[in-house]
Amino acid sequence: MNATPPLTSAAQTRRDWLALGVMTLAGAALPSSLRADARPIRFGLVTYQWAKDWDLPTLLKNCGPAGVEGVELRTTHRHGVEPELTAAQRAEVKKRFADSGVVCLGPGSDERFDSPDPATLKKAIERTKAFLQLSHDIGSSGVKVKPDRFHEGVPQEKTIAQVAAALREVAEFAKNLGQEVRLEIHGQLAAPETIVKVMQACDHPQARLCWNCNDPDVDSGGGFDANFALARPWFGQTVHVHDLDGAFRPYPYDRLVDLLKKTGYQGWCLLESSTNQTDPVAAYRRQRELFDALLARPAAA
Repeated sequence: MNATPPLTSAAQTRRDWLALGVMTLAGAALPSSLRADARPIRFGLVTYQWAKDWDLPTLLKNCGPAGVEGVELRTTHRHGVEPELTAAQRAEVKKRFADSGVVCLGPGSDERFDSPDPATLKKAIERTKAFLQLSHDIGSSGVKVKPDRFHEGVPQEKTIAQVAAALREVAEFAKNLGQEVRLEIHGQLAAPETIVKVMQACDHPQARLCWNCNDPDVDSGGGFDANFALARPWFGQTVHVHDLDGAFRPYPYDRLVDLLKKTGYQGWCLLESSTNQTDPVAAYRRQRELFDALLARPAAA
């Protein structure tokens, strides 16, 4: 994502944010410095629960009133953007996104690189490559994968090395497609000090981390700030957040946004909610309001 020029003045910034506070998310024109394409940190949706039953036209139609700027398409859900699509179908998906103005960040695959079974691991690697080709063809920028867990009888360091090697292989495949492989900080490898070992061993520029707002971010190692700093050099274009009102679990989202801004992050915070909602459009709109408020507040020291 291209860097944006600095705002003209602190006073102008304050005026813009005050203006934003009285605008509705649906239909109001944002000031130029706060338009979606002008902000270095943007807010979007993982189609994990709230959009899992929407086909692609419904998803894109609902993004407008919800205020969704971009989406990560969770695999196996009803929108059906999967590696089995034909070339013509891929072109149609790309056109639908382009026409809608919604950014497709890429497939959120469920591929995992932890299995001690060689055939299972090979299948996950090849399927990830298929997702990367799909992502390229539909005009998106990367694919999410998982590390995932440790197995009984397998030394942890062996699993870490295996995940790193698999990640490096798919990242090398991604290089020629201009794609990121986004390793979601997930499962039993979710402690930041553990996942950083994977990234150090992988050592490939197309392999990036998707920060996932997990309990170990706060509870392990030297605490939240230290864990963020440890993992931050490997951040890719996506960060997953959960319900910003704490409905899923408490998390220091205010501090997360502060640190993202302080470290010059330019990418996406994508809402991945596990809650059930009768009106997902209204629910997302509320989450968007909470995120915009976090983004607007002065950063703590």
